[in-house]
Amino acid sequence: MKISGVDIRPGNIIEYEKGIWKVAKIQHTQPGKGGAYMQVEMKNLQDGRKTNVRFRSADTVEKVRLDTADYQFLYEDGDMLVFMDQVNYEQIMLPSDLLGDARPFLQDGMQVMLELWEEKPISVQLPNQIEAEIVEADAVVKGQTASSSYKPAVLDNGVRIMVPPHIGSGTRIVVDVYEQTYVGKAS
Repeated sequence: MKISGVDIRPGNIIEYEKGIWKVAKIQHTQPGKGGAYMQVEMKNLQDGRKTNVRFRSADTVEKVRLDTADYQFLYEDGDMLVFMDQVNYEQIMLPSDLLGDARPFLQDGMQVMLELWEEKPISVQLPNQIEAEIVEADAVVKGQTASSSYKPAVLDNGVRIMVPPHIGSGTRIVVDVYEQTYVGKAS
C-alpha cells in the first residue's frame, strides 16, 4: 500500500531502498520557502542500521503489511530471548536488542506479538501499558505545586520515570512502555 511521505507515522514499517525499515521518530517541518516535508528517523529491521530521511508530500513510500503471531516470553538465555508460539508451542530465540528501549519492561510469561516479514520475526511488540512497582521515589520538595510538578522515581525493573508527588515507594502504577511515562495508579 503506497502512502504519501507526510503520512508516515512512528511505528510504521516501510520499504525504502530495497530494505524494510521501522519508523522511530518523525518531525513535520514547514519552512518559510518551499514545500513542507517530514524528517523521518528509522531503523533497518534486517541489519539494524539507522538513518534520517526527508520525505516531501509528493514522495510516496510502500507501507509494508506484516504478519503477526501471538507469543509468550519464557526466559532469557545470554543476550537471546526465548519465546513460545501460543498456537503450536514451538520455541524460538531472538536477540534482545530487537526490543530496543522497551527491553526492561519484558516480564516472565508476558504475552507479546511478533511481527513477521517473509515468515522471519523482525519486531517484538509488548503491551502498550504494564503495571510496575515503585522501589525508590524522591521526597517531595516543599513549595512545589501539586498540579504540574513531577518527581523522579525508579521502577522495579530499574527504569527511571517521572511520577506525581503523591506517589511513594511500594506503590503499583501503570506505565506506558514506549513513552516510558506514568499513566496512573494500578487498581
